[in-house]
Amino acid sequence: MSDKNDIVNKGDRNKIYFLIVVIAALIGTNLYLYIKDERQTGRFVSINTEKDRLKLEIEKIEVELDKVNNINMVLSKKLQDEQDSARKKIAELKLALEKGVLTQQNLVTAQKEVRELREFVKIHNEQVLQLRKENLALKSQRDSLKEFAYAESAKAETLAKKNAELNAKVKTSAALKAANVQVFAYRVKSNGKNIEVTRASTAKKLSVKFNIVPNPLADINYHKIFLRIFDPVGNLIANESNMFEADGQEMQYTSSTTILYNDDSAHYTMDWVNPNPFIKGDYSIILYADGFTMGKASITLR
Repeated sequence: MSDKNDIVNKGDRNKIYFLIVVIAALIGTNLYLYIKDERQTGRFVSINTEKDRLKLEIEKIEVELDKVNNINMVLSKKLQDEQDSARKKIAELKLALEKGVLTQQNLVTAQKEVRELREFVKIHNEQVLQLRKENLALKSQRDSLKEFAYAESAKAETLAKKNAELNAKVKTSAALKAANVQVFAYRVKSNGKNIEVTRASTAKKLSVKFNIVPNPLADINYHKIFLRIFDPVGNLIANESNMFEADGQEMQYTSSTTILYNDDSAHYTMDWVNPNPFIKGDYSIILYADGFTMGKASITLR
């Protein structure tokens, strides 16, 4: 009886041991599968987190590129090509990150490209900003040169104006001036002798006598003298083809002559024969030399 019980107990123990082994195996398998699943889940979460970080980093890089574009500066072809290349790379990375789950190798490659892109954009922006700084410096120099040129031009204009005024004053000061201007009327006899008269009916010509005021500024040389005669009515007696310029305007003259000025107080005479009969009244004469009025006088014929 005792032997049968021992056999039964021994069989039960074997079953219990087997069950324990099976349970342990199941627990180990489940534990392995759980750990594996957790690792895969963690890896997936890690990749997604890195993907989001890379997206944010790319967006930051794009913002940095936009910053230099906002300064509205024209880039050189080299810098523009570099920027276009960077934007192309940004678009490629964005597309790769939007396609879905990245492999570990894809992730490593993307991380490397983003680092290179970040460094490239940093250098690119530094070059653009340095170029802008140089352009501003050149603009400042250009503006300074413009201001300097304008100031110098204004000075030159002022100086030219002063020189013109000075030359005008010198020219005026150097012009000959007549003194002791007198007008005489003469009748001319058949033998050529001049007889002074006071009547219009007997007068044939007028003689204007004058001497020159000493002037150290006047040019010791030949000077042309112009004479204008106005009749008692106020009409200028002149040939319309006889033109000259004086006192800033062009006008007609009655007669002209040339004298040699030696600054020696010499006396001069200008004769004018009237082609028409004289009329009663006052005749006025004006002398001009060197573009200015030289002297005036008048005579009354009865």
